[in-house]
Amino acid sequence: MNQNQIRDLLNSSHVEMSSLLFSSKQEQQNWFDRINGNCHYQLMLEEIKSEAQRLIHEPDPELTYSLFKLFEETGSRLEYQHVYFEKRRRLNTFALMTLLEPDNQQYIDALQNTLWSICDEYTWCLPAHLTNKPETLTEHHFSLQKQSSAERTIDLFAAETAFAISEIARLTEHVLDPLIIKRMYEEVYKRVLWPFCYQRFDWETATHNWASVCAGSIGSAALHLIEDTDALSIVLERVLETMEYYLKGFNDDGACLEGYGYWQYGFGYYVYFADLLKKKTEGNIDLFKSEKVHQIALFQQKSFLDKNVTVNFSDAVPKANVFLGLSHYLHRVYPDIDIPEKEIRAKYTEDHCSRWAPALRNLLWFDARLKGKPWGDATYYLPNAQWFVSRYSSSCGRYAFASKGGHNAEPHNHNDLGHFMLYGNHEVFLMDLGSGLYTSKSFGPERYSIFCNGSQGHSVPIINHVYQQEGEASQATIQETIIGENEEIFQLNLSKAYDLDCLKRLSRRFRWKKADKPTLIVEDSYSFVEQPTSIVERFITPIHTIEEDEDSILLIGEQTLRIVFEREQLELKQSKMEFLNHFGEKEAFIVLDFSVKNLKKECDVKIVFQFE
Repeated sequence: MNQNQIRDLLNSSHVEMSSLLFSSKQEQQNWFDRINGNCHYQLMLEEIKSEAQRLIHEPDPELTYSLFKLFEETGSRLEYQHVYFEKRRRLNTFALMTLLEPDNQQYIDALQNTLWSICDEYTWCLPAHLTNKPETLTEHHFSLQKQSSAERTIDLFAAETAFAISEIARLTEHVLDPLIIKRMYEEVYKRVLWPFCYQRFDWETATHNWASVCAGSIGSAALHLIEDTDALSIVLERVLETMEYYLKGFNDDGACLEGYGYWQYGFGYYVYFADLLKKKTEGNIDLFKSEKVHQIALFQQKSFLDKNVTVNFSDAVPKANVFLGLSHYLHRVYPDIDIPEKEIRAKYTEDHCSRWAPALRNLLWFDARLKGKPWGDATYYLPNAQWFVSRYSSSCGRYAFASKGGHNAEPHNHNDLGHFMLYGNHEVFLMDLGSGLYTSKSFGPERYSIFCNGSQGHSVPIINHVYQQEGEASQATIQETIIGENEEIFQLNLSKAYDLDCLKRLSRRFRWKKADKPTLIVEDSYSFVEQPTSIVERFITPIHTIEEDEDSILLIGEQTLRIVFEREQLELKQSKMEFLNHFGEKEAFIVLDFSVKNLKKECDVKIVFQFE
């Protein structure tokens, strides 16, 4: 859609600037008064109010120069980001409390101080996103004859901050000091809207979450602040172009290869913007009409093994709670979206990045009339992503199995072709470590030396001491997929995953036998040009009590998993290891290495995982 078409639709709309969320300030106040006295909202409101009581007694944090320099000096992101996100937590909390209690001057003052402080920040970007950017380059030239360059970087968080401040300005302009409102407008224009209009950014043609988050946030800020339809149509044309690039990152199966958390993040911002745009144009621009968008929306219900335990391939965390507001909204748009149970609702404080858009919409879009339920039994095969996910329940409990093919150049890629997860009765037995702590190494040439990113940290073979290689040429081929009531088969050819001339064929076959206590059989078939020097069948498990007997080992938790193997063929070595998870916490796990004893050019290995 071009600028002229967008402008015509904007000009024909009768929607006022103040009515994108509420039709009037009176309707807005009535809504917040109503939820304040509604029992269905009380738990959510108590979380916000409890956080407000914590924060109101703490001093305003400061983003110092010393914190800013730490990433360049040490590669650590945590210290700066802790303070940065705490300031956003204060912004969200005091803004929501001002909306809930507009006569409480204490919260209004706290909100104004936080807004003033954020408007004073050197940059709204994170230092990790500013390498070789205008904000960190030291060359300079100033002249009275020529205005200095106004180039600025727009990253995820600068764009999100612009969205937050513009929306909060619209919601609170009747209670805040006009000088604060002026500064809010000025900083959004100066840091985001003007740079966007006069610069181009790499993320505008990205096919991952940066495209939707940055463009969606800028588009949302523009919809809230820009009254001139000519100017607004210029911004929206470019935003819509970037949203098309974001959708190109998905195939028809709707899978988010970046992982569930990035679906919640990236697709969430697509939805937040699409909703505002649809309202602004009175439904004439509807980004939900696409069948691809529908399939992307369905991805959430395919991303869980049980409750909040995720299929956490790529850079995803092992457990993630859902945004009920977003889920309820999507169900209203697409009735085949499953409504999650309230038990796995994300609490207000769970978003460690303290993002305003979902924080507000988890209230605004929550529908107490919608009754959620646990994820149902289902088997999903996503043919483009090559994901296989099977949830199954019996009289003995809830079980799940998931595996993947794909290629090793996916967004937020891990080298993990043929990797799998196994779940039984509230416990993961074969795990994915997920996204580790992000540092300067995480997205550079050393990425796959990090244990949780390379194939060494996944349940896949190690051949001749060689791990899987990164790159799109390292890809799996699906050989067989059978979905049945009692047994399912998922078979992949993994030969291209390893840069080994001697490897002719590696086929991995999963047989998932669904019974009261199900069994997973993993069969690897190798063919070599010459005798290999080493084959190790590696499996990654959480910490469990391990016992051994003649032909198996037992992983013992509340449930027991027996791993059966031929001791004449395989030698087992156990190693307890640790890594830093996404939140910087040490997390222990166990590596089970089954080494083939008698190496041959043709070799088959069978390992059985039996729940007891």
